[in-house]
Amino acid sequence: MKPSRAADHYVPTYFLASLGAGGLSVTFFMYLMFWVPHPGRPVPVFEDILAAWGTGSLPMRLGLAVAIAGIAVFVFLNLKLLIWNLSQHAALKQTERYTQLRNSNAESTLLAMPVALAMSVNGLFIAGLVFVPNLWSIVEYLFPFAMIAFGVIGWIALSIIGDFLGRVLSKGGVFDVTSHNSFAQMLPAFALSMVGVGFAAPAAMSHVPWVVATALVLSTFFAVAALVYSLVALTTAFNSMLHYGTHEESGPTLLIVIPIVTILSILFMRQNHGLHTFDGHSDPASTMMFLARMLSLQVVFLGLGLVVLKRQGYFKDFVFGSKTSAGSYALVCPGVALSVLIQFFVNSGLVQAGVIAKFGVTYWAITAVAIAFQIAMIALVARLNAQHFSRSSAKAVPAE
Repeated sequence: MKPSRAADHYVPTYFLASLGAGGLSVTFFMYLMFWVPHPGRPVPVFEDILAAWGTGSLPMRLGLAVAIAGIAVFVFLNLKLLIWNLSQHAALKQTERYTQLRNSNAESTLLAMPVALAMSVNGLFIAGLVFVPNLWSIVEYLFPFAMIAFGVIGWIALSIIGDFLGRVLSKGGVFDVTSHNSFAQMLPAFALSMVGVGFAAPAAMSHVPWVVATALVLSTFFAVAALVYSLVALTTAFNSMLHYGTHEESGPTLLIVIPIVTILSILFMRQNHGLHTFDGHSDPASTMMFLARMLSLQVVFLGLGLVVLKRQGYFKDFVFGSKTSAGSYALVCPGVALSVLIQFFVNSGLVQAGVIAKFGVTYWAITAVAIAFQIAMIALVARLNAQHFSRSSAKAVPAE
């Protein structure tokens, strides 16, 4: 029997595998962002890292080495999986299965593609900051091109959403409410928020007023669109779940609110930083409380999701067991998102507000939680990749 693998039964949800790898590269960049001094710049660059290596202690050098290696590995994996997904997606479009997908609730899973594309743009930018000397000297020339890239990705996302909503809202009976018993329909909001946070980056880093203003306006549009879509999707999904329970394979989508919250939190912080160009200001205490509220929201949905997943035995079946579902990759994003937002809460919140001392005992105790989430997600990615991409003589279970 010819060896097969679960990933041979391709569905667009596999774009989340690329997304998860890209997200892990961001968790390693957090080491550099908050541990490496970068005076005069909102983010560390190659020269800052080189200086920190030259003057840093052994623990600092160890942290830098881990961060640089992690970024290199996971940006590579992100791009590798993105290219594989784009190839598989192109092949899928030529099949009858794709036509059936476009006429079902699962049409929204196509939004996993722009989510992954936006993450890859972010990953490439991070790699450029870390590995390319003198990049900051030309960064202002790069921002317009970055906004064009996110504009294209945003157009792809809006086009897919428009096709989906146009189909289900123009005539009744085409949307299966009984299959809406999960947060799977939050994927469009995820895509919109990813595009929005990409647009917000030039707002935080550029010193050219028209670039900052354009980035502020476009990121605001996608943030508002994501919030509106989230409200509708969450409300209707809860109603369906109360009637029919949560769809077993879609259980991980209950945690999708967590990465959306992290993305929108970073978006709003970038916007606040960008407002300095126009004499806008925010104080450290307000930032700390904002991050505390966002983190609390994440903990609420983490508890909800884990309760349901445990009751369903999802981890036993789809993570540690023999069953496979491409939706399992949705478990990576919440852990990555929590790791990132905890780092922001500690450094941009507690430290900046003067609540705790940087690199003190309390600092490392809370940071250890973020690192624990990061390590757990690395292990999860390794496990899922082995499940879905390794070949076996046994028949692979179709990923749905």
